[in-house]
Amino acid sequence: MAAQRDDEAGWSAEAARRVWGGAVPLQVHLHDADVTTLPPPPPFLTLGPRIGYLPLLVPIIKAHFSSTLPPGIDTVWFEYKGLPLKWYIPIGVLYDLLCADPERPWNLTVHFRGYPSEILTPCDGEDSVKWSYMNSLKEAAFIITGNSKNVMNMSQADQGALWQSVMKGNLDGYMNISTRLKLGPFEEDCLVRTSSVEGQQGSDEPESPGSGKPCRVPVRLYVRSVQEDLYDLEDALPVGDWESISYINRPFEVRREEGRSYITLEHALKTLLPEFFSSKASRIPDDSETAPQAPDSAPNDDSDVTPRSCEKLESSASSSPQEANVANKGKIVKLVRVQGIEVDMDIPFLWVANNLKNPECYLHICVYVGTRKREPKDGR
Repeated sequence: MAAQRDDEAGWSAEAARRVWGGAVPLQVHLHDADVTTLPPPPPFLTLGPRIGYLPLLVPIIKAHFSSTLPPGIDTVWFEYKGLPLKWYIPIGVLYDLLCADPERPWNLTVHFRGYPSEILTPCDGEDSVKWSYMNSLKEAAFIITGNSKNVMNMSQADQGALWQSVMKGNLDGYMNISTRLKLGPFEEDCLVRTSSVEGQQGSDEPESPGSGKPCRVPVRLYVRSVQEDLYDLEDALPVGDWESISYINRPFEVRREEGRSYITLEHALKTLLPEFFSSKASRIPDDSETAPQAPDSAPNDDSDVTPRSCEKLESSASSSPQEANVANKGKIVKLVRVQGIEVDMDIPFLWVANNLKNPECYLHICVYVGTRKREPKDGR
């Protein structure tokens, strides 16, 4: 038994190293409108860390293109095939979601002017990315433990060191700090204290597993629709706008069921996305309910955080029978990707959650769904 635990620990450590060492080869082109010299500069080749964010690459990209940029204030943003890229989504997730057939290198276009503020939330470089990361970590802590005290009570030095470890891809440095937050690993018999127990404790120490309710796994799902008759992923139509992507936060509550040796990824996805995996459908929450929004200002670090995604996900209103029929008719799950891997649906979900999660403790899952084109009414 001890040898088995050692083997499992070794596999988990190797999985973490591969996740943190994963990168997407990028070929970044400067948009024609920003070119002020002839001949235009060559594209810039670099590796984008899967767990990293595009704005963190701006310093090295700007250095490459600096001699040809127009004068003025930089408002940097990236696009892929005409689609402005959301800066707070990790690079690896963007790649898995938008490149149905993996493109190597991934050809992106960088703009230094004309920020599309009607599509993208404002980004002030590293500070905005750090804020977004810390806020996601607080949300994850709230989902897992029922409050965000363990993250809120971090010293400024620890917060800075944690962020630097994420920016530099330093797994050892990250583990030295993150293990104190007690946000994992997830287990099938793992329980977290209820709020009544928390109140009795009267302590600011991070909550640890104990008697109470089953633990929950923070999950972010990205559902992309493709042609129903799609045979080869390389023939998938490019994503034209973000309205065609369902960006969903739904925590998965770990419950051991009699007769089930472990929770499979398929079982978890059927629970998280019943509208695609079950004949009993519920509507897809709209962006105002589920999509993480970049706030107008940073949160008050002296107060706890109760994310909107956690407040509203518990109540997903069921649709009418007619709406349910429309929602499910012709929808087939064609592909599931996590960290660039087309995952076997029989794999234990908790292994995936523990070993393929991102540094903010969210598990990001990309789901490709084949959707039948709606037939015109009345023969029109």
